[in-house]
Amino acid sequence: MKTLSFVSALLAAAAFAPLAHAQNAHYVIDPTHTFVMYEIGHYGTTTNRGRFSTKEGTVSFDRIAKTGKVDITMDISSINTGVDLLNRHVQSKDFFNVAEYPTGRFVADNFIFDGDKVSEVAGTLTLLGQSRPVTLKANRFNCYKNPLINRQVCGGDFETTVERSQWGITWGLTFGFEDKVRLLVQVEAIDLPQ
Repeated sequence: MKTLSFVSALLAAAAFAPLAHAQNAHYVIDPTHTFVMYEIGHYGTTTNRGRFSTKEGTVSFDRIAKTGKVDITMDISSINTGVDLLNRHVQSKDFFNVAEYPTGRFVADNFIFDGDKVSEVAGTLTLLGQSRPVTLKANRFNCYKNPLINRQVCGGDFETTVERSQWGITWGLTFGFEDKVRLLVQVEAIDLPQ
């Protein structure tokens, strides 16, 4: 479940990179449109799902040089499984320990392109005070001029699969909860005035 945090950050990085109009374009994450969903196998039958929000983040992108940077903070305490009892459990020391580690962070400076489009974003996800490498794959992304705010918005859908035990989240591994967690990240970011 911890892996959700880093996925959010990774996806965010990949989403902004695609079609910026100028070199060295800068974006700020829109927290109302940026979140991470996770899926984890449960006793080989059903899939447990949850979601958490982002807190803040920035992205810089140079489409001509094909370079970029992302720094996103995720609000781990916002995790929502749809079940109050389960929410409290995943916030406990058995999983995310939000009392001591209420946020996660994703930082990346490696944007991988397929032609002129971003296909992957490789970076580091920090959860529970531990940092591990993570790569997000872009399923889709695009930039457009948002008619409501008259500014460029870039966003997309990204995903990765991680092993939660890499961050020390091992509860349930011996009795039915899988180690592998699929992370699905939705990201939108708004350009900053130059």
